[in-house]
Amino acid sequence: MNNRELKNTAIRMRKGGKSYGEISKTLDVAKSTLSYWLKSIPISKMQRSLFYTDRIRKLAEGPRGSRARRQKEIEIILAQTKDEMTGEITDNAYRLFGAGLYWAEGSKGGMLQITNSDPALIYFMVRWFEKMFAVNRKTFFAKLNIYSQQNNINLKEFWSDLSGIPIERFGKSYIKPSSKNVKTNNLYYGTIQITVPKSSDMKWRVFGWIQGALAIQNKHVSRNLVRWEHLRRVERSVNLR
Repeated sequence: MNNRELKNTAIRMRKGGKSYGEISKTLDVAKSTLSYWLKSIPISKMQRSLFYTDRIRKLAEGPRGSRARRQKEIEIILAQTKDEMTGEITDNAYRLFGAGLYWAEGSKGGMLQITNSDPALIYFMVRWFEKMFAVNRKTFFAKLNIYSQQNNINLKEFWSDLSGIPIERFGKSYIKPSSKNVKTNNLYYGTIQITVPKSSDMKWRVFGWIQGALAIQNKHVSRNLVRWEHLRRVERSVNLR
């Protein structure tokens, strides 16, 4: 169609209640051109209301559509990278993997202690402690951190069944007061803290493994710490009361 035919068709479509977006897509005409052609074409209040409602709907669906596409992309990445983990994990890799998790999630003071809400991580670390240090999970201590609307007894049973730590080794749970901002469908299984008794030396062995693995990087880090030591020398206010 030539421009005159396109314009006449656009006018008929507009009078028929089509939006600029629909006309532009159908006729392959820029919206700026349609705006010039159709500026004098009146539309009813009903049509204007429909255009507005449709625009709001599309704006609302936009983020949901983007999230859905991104979630699909993430699922593909996860599926592909899972396949990259083939073959047996060596003892050294297993030891370093657990040490790295402890470095990120474990307590840095006192005994071996890790706190987390991820059942897979807790399951792994309990068995890692046993294998690395020849300790028995039945001697471990556990404590939960949950919300008041959760079932304390049932959650203790869940974590005991998962970890293999006897339920009588669970201490008193810390129960957070209810909050209006908490979504009841997003509470998972609470957070568990696991402590290996008499394990201070074991903890230092873990840090030794980490330092050994990072020996080359540590040299560079040490040089930087010395170079920028002055940044730590900052006067702090002292409360004399």
